[in-house]
Amino acid sequence: MKNFANLMKQASQMQSKMTEMQEKLAAITIEGVSGAGMVTVTLGGKGDMKSIKIDPKLADPAEMEMLQDLIVAAYSDARRRLDETTQEEMQKVTGGINLPEGLKFPF
Repeated sequence: MKNFANLMKQASQMQSKMTEMQEKLAAITIEGVSGAGMVTVTLGGKGDMKSIKIDPKLADPAEMEMLQDLIVAAYSDARRRLDETTQEEMQKVTGGINLPEGLKFPF
């Protein structure tokens, strides 16, 4: 019975750490860039796009298709970086324990 109580205490501590980590990640911002810095996308910690910066040289109507592709690439870069940061933070909380596949935190 003592082991069960200890296990429950550890689970409670891990839950507190997970909540802390979720709050920390929700507060971060990550930038993704494409086109050698011509397009920059900033995401919040939950993957929501906060801002986009576009080099004025790209506003040429003849370049719109390229602009659209660069926006998508910048968002993808920011999202990849966010996923990496989230995974690193999860490793810190779980102590390297791999969570079951399909169980993604914090979102």
